[in-house]
Amino acid sequence: MAEHFAIELPPFPRGIHLITNHVRKDLPLNGDGVLHLFIQHTSAALTINENADPDVRHDMELMMDRIVPENQQGLLHTYEGPDDMPAHTKSSLFGSSVSIPFSEGNLLLGTWQGIYLCEFRNSTGRRRMIATVMR
Repeated sequence: MAEHFAIELPPFPRGIHLITNHVRKDLPLNGDGVLHLFIQHTSAALTINENADPDVRHDMELMMDRIVPENQQGLLHTYEGPDDMPAHTKSSLFGSSVSIPFSEGNLLLGTWQGIYLCEFRNSTGRRRMIATVMR
């Protein structure tokens, strides 16, 4: 049996943002199962990575900007600005979903793991995710 819930995230600035607490809030994770998160946007992504050292977030963004820089010659999809097409590319590299097992109300993340929103646009609004709880 699967249940679907909408999670609306507040606007975040460009960067990699820990959202584990936003996800845990108000989700019925009783029993055992799997939580699947899907972001409904093409210029942001979800990932799981280290949550202990905030330098990891900075370095992840730095590395993505080196891999997919802005203002590249030849891009056609630039209507919304120089960060638009690079944001779509970065989103595809990271992906739009993550799945996490849970047991007795606890996400079974590793000791150093957290759930991240990767915000790749310079200016954006709220982001919406669909959480599917499968038991």
